[in-house]
Amino acid sequence: MTAVASKPVAARTALPDSVRVTLPRVLRAEWSKFWSLRSSYFALGGMVLAMIVFGGLFALVTANQYPTMPPARQAAIDPAQVSLRGYAIAQLVIGVLGVLVVTGEYATGMIRSSIAAAPRRWPVLVGKAVIFAGITLVVTEIASFAAFFVGQAFLASQHLDVGLGADGVLRGVVGTGLYLTVVGLVGTGIGFVLRSTAGAVATLFGLLLVLPVLGEALPSDWGDKINPYLPSNAGQQVLVVHPDAAATLGPWAGFAVFCGYALLALLVGGYLLRRRDA
Repeated sequence: MTAVASKPVAARTALPDSVRVTLPRVLRAEWSKFWSLRSSYFALGGMVLAMIVFGGLFALVTANQYPTMPPARQAAIDPAQVSLRGYAIAQLVIGVLGVLVVTGEYATGMIRSSIAAAPRRWPVLVGKAVIFAGITLVVTEIASFAAFFVGQAFLASQHLDVGLGADGVLRGVVGTGLYLTVVGLVGTGIGFVLRSTAGAVATLFGLLLVLPVLGEALPSDWGDKINPYLPSNAGQQVLVVHPDAAATLGPWAGFAVFCGYALLALLVGGYLLRRRDA
């Protein structure tokens, strides 16, 4: 009876620390990739410009028209929100940047290298989301405060200016930066889901701009229950300096709902990232 030689099993060797995938290393890689793209500079610069220029323009026009306004319209002016009106344009720019952070790599094939470097794939999504959110939050907060002070300088000619210490003003200014950051994260999540720049941008704009319009067409008994929970309607509650006491969602509750949409988009994107080929 002869013994059958068993096939030797190769021993598993641990990866050296110099090549092991860790979250800090993924974050450093994503930081380098973010700043290596000209679109990052253009988008962030365009967002800042939109916030300051449009906020200042709205404030200037309001100040010039104020003496001829009817008393009811004068009383309805919210000086803080006038100077922050540029967020309506800025959200589109930040949303596109959030999409491009992901779909740009799919378009060039760079995503294959990212996945090869981090085979578990989740670190890729987490790294992109963390780096994007951190950079965007800093820049959008700077833009929000700059737009507020520029706008108040124009409104001061009619003694309409307010300070950050006024009721709800600081929350509105800080909330603008928070809202814009989450808009970008929603775009990032949709980018992972669709992997197409055109499709992801169209979907994001549909959620932010088209869906609220469609919600207004609903019967009042349905609309009152659904509309407050639509993404942009919920998220923009944090921007309202003087919220309606009868509103379904308060400022921070609405923002929490909006963050839930961003988290859902990222989780679905992460699941599909692991399940699909690059």
